[in-house]
Amino acid sequence: MTLDIQTFGKFAVKYKDGDIIFSEFEPGNSFFFIHSGQVRIVKVIDDTEKNIDILNPGEIFGEMAILEEAPRSASAIAVGEVLEFNRQNFDILMSGNPQMALKLLKLFTKRIYDQKRRFMILTLDDDVAKVADVFLMMDETQLSESADPTDEDSMRKIFRVKVEDISNWAGISTPRCRNILNQFVTQRKIEIYSDKILVTNLNDFIRFVKSKRKVSESSQS
Repeated sequence: MTLDIQTFGKFAVKYKDGDIIFSEFEPGNSFFFIHSGQVRIVKVIDDTEKNIDILNPGEIFGEMAILEEAPRSASAIAVGEVLEFNRQNFDILMSGNPQMALKLLKLFTKRIYDQKRRFMILTLDDDVAKVADVFLMMDETQLSESADPTDEDSMRKIFRVKVEDISNWAGISTPRCRNILNQFVTQRKIEIYSDKILVTNLNDFIRFVKSKRKVSESSQS
């Protein structure tokens, strides 16, 4: 999605590396569009700060403060240029530009689902299950390709993703994530190539994550 930078440029705010845009639990009345650079979304879980997501240019975040008037559910640390929209700007944008309003609503809907799905990964107690669940999440959000396009039921899936992305979604360090992926390779659950990762049978991960989630839920009850 693109925005008219000249029209909305007066809302642009530049952040230096490590600057905090907002903190978890604080009230907010603005959402943000990343013009350039990246934004790291973090959340404190069990007294540990964990990455929920890394956002890139063209993405929107912080929209729940506008839609639900809710406190911030996570913290945002940015690098680059971000366009900030407060409630008044948002209302003007929604009423004055129907096409943009529709794009934003569709994006908000997807973002809400994606955030909830990614948070589910972090609720798992087992790092191996977290990495496996990342592959399930990517498949659910259509970030996968069938290794055999002629077989509609094929569970051999190709993911064009970096180890760093998987570690961010799983909320673990990159070396720890790489070790887990190597375990999967040894178990012949995945094959790692220079530009992709092949999951040999996604059903193995589905069963594994379900069992770990049941154990986690029973321990909390």
